[in-house]
Formats: sequence, structure tokens, C-alpha cells
Amino acid sequence: MRKEGKIVFWNQEKGFGFLEPSAGGKQVFAHITSFKSKGSTPTIGRDVSFQLAKDKNGRMCAVKVLYAGEKVAPMRAGSKKSASLWLIPIYFILLFLSVELTKLPIIVLLWQVAISVVAYVVYAWDKSSAQNNRWRTSESTLHLLSLVGGWPGALLAQQFLRHKSKKQSFRFVFWVTVLLSLAAVVWLHTSEGKNFLDPISRKLVSLQIR
Repeated sequence: MRKEGKIVFWNQEKGFGFLEPSAGGKQVFAHITSFKSKGSTPTIGRDVSFQLAKDKNGRMCAVKVLYAGEKVAPMRAGSKKSASLWLIPIYFILLFLSVELTKLPIIVLLWQVAISVVAYVVYAWDKSSAQNNRWRTSESTLHLLSLVGGWPGALLAQQFLRHKSKKQSFRFVFWVTVLLSLAAVVWLHTSEGKNFLDPISRKLVSLQIR
């Protein structure tokens, strides 16, 4: 059952606030990921409708928040996840082929897998921190993880955890880091890139031998 209310507090930096039900009662916590609209920033005094649910700690919070006048759009089959997720398996297949066919050092593939796992974990931690009002990971750190190759894990986290998937300014910078990261991998296929990687690969091989 949907309830009517309005936004009475909003922390834009941390991405959460509180809603006051029109029928009275306690204010309800709302996270930015609970808002259905992707292109509008929550502002104090704005009328909304929402549903109530419990978070993992058993506390009441607002979900499926809509601004006044918005309607719940019917969910089409297969529309839950972004088509951009197809970029991840395609990319890793191409990277694997590069290792096999162009002798790109396997350390590049292993690094991308490892840093992607790290990025996913950091996103998960940041979402948990946002929901529990704990210390947050800075956006610059999240972007840095994407830039150094962790963007596949970051993209997975954005889609499956629904974290940092609606803030347009963040999404723009994120895709810039993806393009720069891809450009760096392309550069590693050049003679200059191979000269950069060769000493690193030899050093890792020598460490394994020891």
C-alpha cells in the first residue's frame, strides 16, 4: 500500500534523507536508490509517495519512492538489468584472446579480475555504510578503482546492488574512467606498452621461480 508524504530532510552528499507521512507518524528513512526517478534530485518540501519496508536491520524505510505526479511504470521482461552489462563478458573474452593471440601478459587479465573484485566489494561496503549512516567511501576513490581497471566490478555493483546507478554526474565520470581504462589497455598492445609491461612480467616470473 502506497503512502503520501513529503521530503523533510535530505543529505545530497550521502544520498539519504527522511520523509514525513501526510497521515502523521514517525519520519521514514529514504535512500537515493529507493527513488524510481533517475533524473531528478530530491529536494526538501517535495511531495512524494512511497511504500514501507524493513531494511536488513529490521528498521522501517521507504522504498519505491515516486515524486507527486509520477506513475509506476510497468516492468518489461528483461529490462531489470542494463544492456551495458553485456560489455563485461565481451571485454573479458577479447582480453583473453589478446593474451592468447597477441601475447599480452596474462598479468593484465589477472589484474583486471582482481581489481574488479575489489571494486565490487568497495561498492557493497559503501552502500552498506550509506544505509547505516557510517563512514562513506569517497566518489574519487570509486572512480580511481574504475580507472585502474576495476570498472567491470563497479558496473556489476551499480546494476546488481543498485548503488551509484542513478546519480547522473557520477555516471558521467564513471563512463569517462571506463573509456580511459580501455584506452590504456589498447596502449598496452603497442610497442611502448609492451616495453612498459616486460620488466614487470619478468620481475613476477623471477619471484615465482624463487
